[in-house]
Amino acid sequence: MTTTLHFKTHNNLVYEGFFDALIHGDRKKCSEITGKLLDNDVTLEDVYENIIRRALYEVGDLWERGKISVASEHLASATAESLINEFYSHIVSGNKLPDTVLVGCVENEYHQIGIKMVSDIFEKNGWNTHFLGASTPTLELVSFIDQTRPDMVALSLSLYFNLPYLDKMLNALDVDFPDLPVMVGGQAFRHGGKEVIEKHPNAIFQKDLKSLNFFLSNYKAKGL
Repeated sequence: MTTTLHFKTHNNLVYEGFFDALIHGDRKKCSEITGKLLDNDVTLEDVYENIIRRALYEVGDLWERGKISVASEHLASATAESLINEFYSHIVSGNKLPDTVLVGCVENEYHQIGIKMVSDIFEKNGWNTHFLGASTPTLELVSFIDQTRPDMVALSLSLYFNLPYLDKMLNALDVDFPDLPVMVGGQAFRHGGKEVIEKHPNAIFQKDLKSLNFFLSNYKAKGL
């Protein structure tokens, strides 16, 4: 029988233990906690969404309110990023699809952990991924799409003030690749900004990794 831990109810101590370890840069403890969850059949997207992403959002909020230093924020981010690299065995899919997705952050966006988790969810669903990482210039993205001809693009935006860069990028894709689906998400949209996405006919907003996983698991069935 599959056991699913409900992080927001009786297992909040699991999250609190992880957050404390993360803020202190204790990678070993973080690894032990996430490893135990995955060994108990908690899904990768649950661990990403309800443990790692939740903790990073809290770290970001603390930094914005001046409660922790830039160094502490960087330590937590570096610890989380190194942790994600441990999960490859939970990502590899035996059901490989012919589809390819290009994933990256918009121009001037240097927070790449979210888009790395997005890349992993695509791979878990059998997609081939090209991971471009942080701050992808619009012209470089357009050029790379022209070379590789992916079936989809996924873009991440963590900082609300980078919305104009997203708009610029989506405008370029509308012109050069009018039939190419573009998945968009990230922490920035906690503060609004979805109206920018709605201006572009091929842009699809995903609020979190669970909704992305659901979308991808039904992608072929819907004939998209």
